[in-house]
Amino acid sequence: MSRREEYEQKAEAILTPIVESKGFELVDVEYVKEAGCWYLRGYIDKPGGITVNDCEDVSRAFSDILDEQDFIEDSYIMEISSPGLDRPLKKEKDFKRSLGKLVEIRTYRPIEKQKEFCGILKAYDSNSVTIDEDGTERTFEKKDIALIRLAIEF
Repeated sequence: MSRREEYEQKAEAILTPIVESKGFELVDVEYVKEAGCWYLRGYIDKPGGITVNDCEDVSRAFSDILDEQDFIEDSYIMEISSPGLDRPLKKEKDFKRSLGKLVEIRTYRPIEKQKEFCGILKAYDSNSVTIDEDGTERTFEKKDIALIRLAIEF
């Protein structure tokens, strides 16, 4: 396990009870380097959406425990935020929640000369995703998918 994965797992273990105690869902945790700075980010959600005050409440509780446990060696910026409407589907609960909804899929390599697909999420399992693209069912291997997220309709 990489140091990054270890930090993400420890942060997730700390954040999960905080987030659940407030009736929210922990969508994702990431530890990433951007423009020379490390960021520890927690993404939270709830039906109807997350507010700035929700993020602040979680951030305060999380920050106190991070200060006590101090398991990250580097200096970093901690952020708690909403995952946004265009968040990728990563975990099983993301796929389950999105069944019957319009999703956008981008593949690593062209399939039938295209890399972007859009359709209704019909099924998924640990290896594949099936969408209905204008009446035609298409199944993609997860290993071929670079990105899958809810499509935003205007």
